[in-house]
Amino acid sequence: MTCLLQVSDPHFGTEQPEVLHALERLAHALAPRAVLLSGDITQRATRRQFAAARAFANRLAAPVIAIPGNHDIPLFQLAARVFAPYARYSAAFGADLEPVFASDHWLVVTVNTTRWYRHEDGEVSPAQVERVAARLAQATPSQVRVVVTHQPVLVTRPEDRQNRLHGREAAVMRWTAAGADLIVGGHIHLPFVRPLDEHFPGCPPMAWAVQAGTAVSTRVRWDAPNSVNLLRAEATDDGAQRVCVVERWDYSAADQAFMPVDLVRLPLASRAAGP
Repeated sequence: MTCLLQVSDPHFGTEQPEVLHALERLAHALAPRAVLLSGDITQRATRRQFAAARAFANRLAAPVIAIPGNHDIPLFQLAARVFAPYARYSAAFGADLEPVFASDHWLVVTVNTTRWYRHEDGEVSPAQVERVAARLAQATPSQVRVVVTHQPVLVTRPEDRQNRLHGREAAVMRWTAAGADLIVGGHIHLPFVRPLDEHFPGCPPMAWAVQAGTAVSTRVRWDAPNSVNLLRAEATDDGAQRVCVVERWDYSAADQAFMPVDLVRLPLASRAAGP
């Protein structure tokens, strides 16, 4: 098996040292093929917070595929927000705001859904939708095709509806038609897995929304502790069915460790090779 570790919304500046250390131990024990860092890496986009986040990423001993979240753009420094919104992010995590990761078992295509003129919610443009679809279409049949956004394409609670990604309807339909298996995100600090076709009529079956909680921050929801997701690519014994296993790991203060608390086996559609 090969796995990816999804770490979302660490909000450096509000991180809890004991949780941070536990996550580092987990990453070393699991040895993921890559770490997906799905936004809100910092709390206030300061240089010190980005430096702490970069040092943490360096300690994970795995490639880190990162995208910015709305908190990773300066909020109170208007000139920086308007004229150089990603300067501090890029200094820490590179100038590519939409990196792609590919291996024998995975294709990960990321999307920068933040905008300097939006405080919390995000959006995806038609050009971004088409860029992602074109890259998905190039996947091999053995690759699990993952799209990473910061803001969610769907939510499960009424109070989170305003946090949904603008442009999500066109994006979900186009990306799943191009072969996306998972659309993973963060932002709302609430972990869940849901079938996309139940929320987007006409969407192909066996495509899934996977949301992560906040990994190490104090900014937890009352009913969702610090958590991360582990994605495992599998195949049935006869090779006829592709499967992605999503494991949720929650931080346990009693154990001072992340512990597995949920496991969902997601059947994936058969995919032809891209052009």
